[in-house]
Amino acid sequence: MDLANYVQFILALIFVLALIGLLAWAYRRFALGQKLPMMAPRSGRLDIVEFRNIDAKRRLVLVRRDEMEHLILLGPNSETVIETGVETQSAAAATPRLVGDKP
Repeated sequence: MDLANYVQFILALIFVLALIGLLAWAYRRFALGQKLPMMAPRSGRLDIVEFRNIDAKRRLVLVRRDEMEHLILLGPNSETVIETGVETQSAAAATPRLVGDKP
């Protein structure tokens, strides 16, 4: 192999690495595939509080709407509401309780 082949190999390597860097930048910039809780908070009424992967195909998502939270099970072919109307922690802490009330 002569010097021209080595230079061609190095230039091709630099091109491929630059292309990978460009794709990684575009992936992060346009939030392709990024999980929603990692995104910047918004000032709307709807928010995803937390999520947990159950297995490769199912995920539990806790969604907040105004002051209520809803627990939803998401699958590849279905969505199931597990629990709805759950008060947020801040709303539950602000609600006064009587002495005999159980938590």
